[in-house]
Formats: sequence, structure tokens, C-alpha cells
Amino acid sequence: MPKTSNDLQTKLHAIHQKGYPAYKELRGTYQFPNYLLYIDHVQGDPFASPSSISVEIPLKTAGFPADYYQKSYTRIALQDYLTRQFEQQVNRYSFRAKGSGKSGLISVTHCGQEILERSACQITKNSIIARFFVGFPANGRRINSIELEKIFFDFLPICVEKAFFYRNQNTKVVEQVYFLAEDQYFLRKELKRLHLTAFVADASILPRQSGVSDKPLKESIPFFAPDSLAIELTLPHKGTIRGLGIKEGITLIVGGGYHGKSTLLNALESGVYNHIAGDGREYVISDDNGVKLRAEDGRFIKDVDISLFINDLPNKKDTHCFSTCDASGSTSQAAAIVESMEAGSSLFFIDEDTSATNFMVRDSFMQKVIGRSKEPITPFLERARDLYEKAGISTILVAGSSGAFFHIADTIIQMDCYKAIDITASTKVLCKENPLPKTSATEFHQPDSYRIMSTPDFQTKTSRNPHASHADRGLKVKTHDRYTFSIGKETVDLRYVEQLADFEQTSALASMLRFACESLIDNQLTLDEVAKKLISILETKGFSGINSTSYLSCGLAMPRKQEIYACLNRFRRK
Repeated sequence: MPKTSNDLQTKLHAIHQKGYPAYKELRGTYQFPNYLLYIDHVQGDPFASPSSISVEIPLKTAGFPADYYQKSYTRIALQDYLTRQFEQQVNRYSFRAKGSGKSGLISVTHCGQEILERSACQITKNSIIARFFVGFPANGRRINSIELEKIFFDFLPICVEKAFFYRNQNTKVVEQVYFLAEDQYFLRKELKRLHLTAFVADASILPRQSGVSDKPLKESIPFFAPDSLAIELTLPHKGTIRGLGIKEGITLIVGGGYHGKSTLLNALESGVYNHIAGDGREYVISDDNGVKLRAEDGRFIKDVDISLFINDLPNKKDTHCFSTCDASGSTSQAAAIVESMEAGSSLFFIDEDTSATNFMVRDSFMQKVIGRSKEPITPFLERARDLYEKAGISTILVAGSSGAFFHIADTIIQMDCYKAIDITASTKVLCKENPLPKTSATEFHQPDSYRIMSTPDFQTKTSRNPHASHADRGLKVKTHDRYTFSIGKETVDLRYVEQLADFEQTSALASMLRFACESLIDNQLTLDEVAKKLISILETKGFSGINSTSYLSCGLAMPRKQEIYACLNRFRRK
């Protein structure tokens, strides 16, 4: 049974001015008038990572219409909205309680432009659970519970009331969140029905403010589809919407430098996620299995069948089961394609600027000088058509230097001052007048990688013991930034996994990898089997299924299965 809020006040008064460790006596559950307060974890001192706190509000008390959270996609959209509302409220009170170090900090997830499922707010069958951090106040290392009492009894009730109670919301705005989620879900279904890989609505704002801000660029040129490639769809709530429908197959985006071709590709690769209203890209929707591919010089590769692209190496190394600790650009891109196929991707996004040139294309003069028998690389140009026709994988490719790609494209879009022009018909005439020399690529085959996940070098016997405490397991993880985290003494580098949208997705990947090392990797399961087990656990148990502590804290966001595979593939196991 939870204790009462009066019990919490009594405890706070009793430990005032005591040493900081006395705060640990507060751990537990307390009943407030409209919600339960959980003190899940108490920090060790005022300069350490802040304490983990959560509140649980009964759905009946919160009062949101049931339609808004009964479907998974509308539930995630509502959770995202509530997290943003809660952040706005707590920001007004953070550090208003005074003290040393992190005293008085109140923080919750800061959401970006994408709508992601997060541990910060979860709607269960009966309640809304919000998780956040609080810096317990102290003067030096002496408890100042008077200031903590302000947080729990003055600030927090106001934040909860304003963020999580329907009666205090702008109901029209909440309704629009629900409507947008339904429209975006409808668009994703329409992509499959109409055999499209992506849709870009007219009047979308594609450019971003800067390389460090994903917010829409003000006063930028809106996107409009050329008539020949435009389609109209009737959404459940917004009604009729017109935009660019990109068909399955090979789509080439060309144009001069700084004319918007990479901007369009960036919007499309970000379209695997839903975006919030006002983002400018909320109706830019791509196949949610799409993967951005690029060269990754120096990356780790283990037991990948890259023979579809690379064969007959001078050193006779077997490319049907290829490993290296320091891949070249072409080798890394070949491996990324095969790994993405294993992850179930049906769409590739490729920018020529970030690709290995020798992997993408070999011009006719080079082929005359260096004969085919002397070149182990089968360029992507010669495989793209087979990838679509025999493996069902479409490609959206940005090119600016080689005209060879025109010959394989089904659709060609020119970006001219951020205006999209369909030049497919006119370019195909030129292709007939300037044919490519015949190629002699080897026959297409489905890659067949068989990769056993081996036990990491740093894994200890206690880490394999499910009864050992977390502190004894020795598998510490730390997320450094959006693209890197450490597990044990090993750093996992995901800087070229460009569709990671949020720092918290990387934190979730770190937790998944720790769970896999502790509970799944056994020198028998393949990487594919480990990934599928992780995904199954997430689908059935959510974040709690990979959690190594007795409580779930704020700070995790759900990655796609493509990023889960990418993380496992870049983990430098022995």
C-alpha cells in the first residue's frame, strides 16, 4: 500500500539538515490527491545525476477521450504531446528550489520534431505514467528538505494538473494531435496500396534552420510537386491533399549545387518518422523501413556476405563471409546494403556526396583502362535494377556528377532553385542517344550472411548470472551524445547511422546492447536471431523488458529495427 503525502512531509521534516544519504529514506510510493508519486531512485549527492521520479495519474482522472489512446499510433502521438506539455510546465519551476550542485533541477525529456515512443510518458491500460528527474536540494552536503517540499507540494502538483488533465488543455489542439496521427497513419497505408515509396505534400517546408537545428527554416521556398508526378489523396480529417508521389523502383534526384536535391533527400529519409504539426514535414511520409546508406571508412564488419558487390580480391579473402576491423568506403557501403537487407529494408536513400565513388559507378573510360577482370567491385549502378526487380528494394538516389545513373532510373526529378521538375521523358531520349556500354555483372543472388554473435571480451561470469546484482555485472553503459555510447570499455560509434533522430534512441540502443550481452549473446545465436529476440521483447514488454534496474527512468526513445541491427553490426565483439 502506498504511503500518504502527509507521510512524505513528515519524513522530509525529520531528515532536514541531516547528511545527504538520509534522502534515501524517501524511496517509495506516496498517494497525492490526484496521482501517485514514486520516488524510484535517489542520487548519492547533490552533484550526482539527479533522482528518478515518476507520477501515475488514473486515466479516468486525467479525462482524455478513450479514442485518443486506444490505437498504438494515436497513443504515441498523445504521449508525445503530453511530454511536451509537461516539459513546458516543469521548465517554469526548475531551479526555483535552491541549493548546491543540481539542487532544484526538474527536468523531463526534450522532444525534437519527430514523434517517438518514449519512457518519459507512457499510457497504460489504466493510467498515464510520467517520468522525470529532480535534483534533491542540499546546502553543501546537508539536506535542505524545505526546498524539496516546495518541489513536491507546491511546484509538482501544478505541473501535473496543467499537463495531464484534459480539462486544462486546449481541447482543439489535442483533437488536432489525434487527427494528424490518424492522417499520417492513413498516408502510410496508402503508400503500400499505391506502390509508392514516399509522399511529399504540396506546401511542405523542407529546409531546416541549420545543421544543429531541425526546426523548419523560416521564409524558405515551399515544395510543390510537378503536375506529371502529383497525386491527390483524401485524408480522414484534413481532406484532399496534393503532393509528390514517388513510385517504387529507382528514383534519381539531380540538379546543380545548392538547388535543394540533398534537402529533398534529407526530408525523405526523415519521413520514416511522423513529425509534429507545424514542422513543415508533417505530410512528408516515407516507407518506414527505408535506410540511409553511406560510406563508413574504418568501420567494423563481421562475417558479412558482400559477394554481391565485391569478389575475387587479390588476397583471395572470402567475401561470402567477410570481416575487417578497418573497412574501406566501398566495403563498408557494400556491407551496409547487405545488413539493411537482413533488417528487412525495402527502400534505400543514397547521396552520391557521401558514397564511395568507386562503389557507385565506373565510367566507360576507366573500364577500358582497367579491365573487368582486374576490378573486384561490382558498382551499385549495375546492381540497383536487380535489387528492385529481384529483391523488392527501391532506391532514391541523389547524383550530381555522373550521368550514368540516368540510364537506370525510372523517375528523374530535377531540383532547380528548390523547385521540383520532372525531366524523366526528356532525359530518357538523351539516354537512347548516348547508351551505356554493356556490363557483365555476375548473376544476382540473395546475400547469405551467417553471423554468430560472440561473447564480448569484457563479459564476466557474473554478467551472465541473472541472479547477480546490476552493480556486480560490470556492464556499465554511458551515452555520450546522439551517435556514441560506451559499454564496458568499448565505444559503439553510430555517427553514420544518420536516421537516429534523438539522443534517447541512442540511450535505448545502449540499454538493448547491455541486455543482449547479459542475457542473449551465447556464442550460438546469430546476429539476426539476437536482433529479433530484442525486437520481440520490446513489442511485448516495452522498455521494461530491457531494463536492468527495478524501476524504469526517463530518457529512452524507441529506435526502429533498422537502427537496432545497425547497432549490433557496429559493436566490435571479439
